[in-house]
Amino acid sequence: MTDDALQRRTFLLGVGLAGTAIATGIPQEAEAQPQPAAPSPAAAAPADTEPFVTLTATEAAFIVAAVDTLIPADELSPSGSDCGVAVFIDRQLGSAWGGGAKMYRAGPFHKGKPEQGYQLALTPREFFAAGIVAANAWSRKNFGGKDFDRLAVGDRVAALKAMEDGKAAFDNFDTRAFFNQLLSLAMAGFFADPIYGGNRDKVAWKMIGFPGLPATYADKIDAYRDKRYVAEPQSIADFS
Repeated sequence: MTDDALQRRTFLLGVGLAGTAIATGIPQEAEAQPQPAAPSPAAAAPADTEPFVTLTATEAAFIVAAVDTLIPADELSPSGSDCGVAVFIDRQLGSAWGGGAKMYRAGPFHKGKPEQGYQLALTPREFFAAGIVAANAWSRKNFGGKDFDRLAVGDRVAALKAMEDGKAAFDNFDTRAFFNQLLSLAMAGFFADPIYGGNRDKVAWKMIGFPGLPATYADKIDAYRDKRYVAEPQSIADFS
């Protein structure tokens, strides 16, 4: 694994430890070139057996390619889509949240400051639909007529970095805002409880040593002071 790939995984570990079950940051990406001495990638989780609930085929292809670029398969975890991150994003966009159920939508909609968060008239579902159209249009202009999901890994990395840096000129769309929303959902899906579709087989929790749902460890504080506590992660489903 290259230094860039190692930095990406170090970032993932830091975010996971800070945010436990959910995280809101995405690392800057760089293409990871295989090294002869690198460990084998982690075993992939079972393939999805359920259809997407809201994403179209084109949208799903974009999301799968994006999360696999942000979270590539290596010795620490399977790829983002194999971890269920694309399924998590689809479920979130197809939920009441994706439909803007608790968002103020009467306007007027002025341009907000970055610290004010999401300030658009579009629902999250509409935002992603429009953003994917804009991203693919920009990709075709800059990468030989290819949609984002058809790009080579290195080109996908370059495209996402251009979006992250605000250098990708989307037509009538905020490139950086789109990337930030995409990366936020991707990280949430990687670290959230598996009941929501991502973090399949609790792979992210196992990676960072997070024990999951149980939150009562008062009886173990003294016994494990200055020692590592290892436990099999448990999710909401394990207590159903």
